[in-house]
Amino acid sequence: MDALESTPTGSLELMRWIVWAQRKAGEDWIRERKLSHEQSSVLVYLVRNPGAIQRDIAQMSRTSAASVSSLLGGLERRGLVERRIERGDERSKRVYATPTGSELIAGFDAAMTAIEETILAPLDQDEKAALHSLLAKIAAELPRPAGS
Repeated sequence: MDALESTPTGSLELMRWIVWAQRKAGEDWIRERKLSHEQSSVLVYLVRNPGAIQRDIAQMSRTSAASVSSLLGGLERRGLVERRIERGDERSKRVYATPTGSELIAGFDAAMTAIEETILAPLDQDEKAALHSLLAKIAAELPRPAGS
């Protein structure tokens, strides 16, 4: 059997496999809406943080201002976001998800919860609680990701 086809045996290998399954299911949900991962992340962020500035979006997405500008341009052409100039500060543009953008991404959190439930379905409630406790213990000792 090829090494790529074998079942992971190490704990971190198993965790990567689980995260891959979660990400793939999430990407399938996103792709059905004709969005990229980055576009969906920005839309979710703007629904949660209306009026964000491009610098905040770049920091959240861990990308450059130029990349964010291009990404927002694509979303803007589709009518999913709008950039507004703030009164009194012509240089400051705030970014908002449009109602169309908000509607398109609506259900993302519910979809991600359903994906998690599907992945964790083989576990009973006590096992889920134990897994959560163990993962929280590990995460408490790790550096926090930027933007979290």
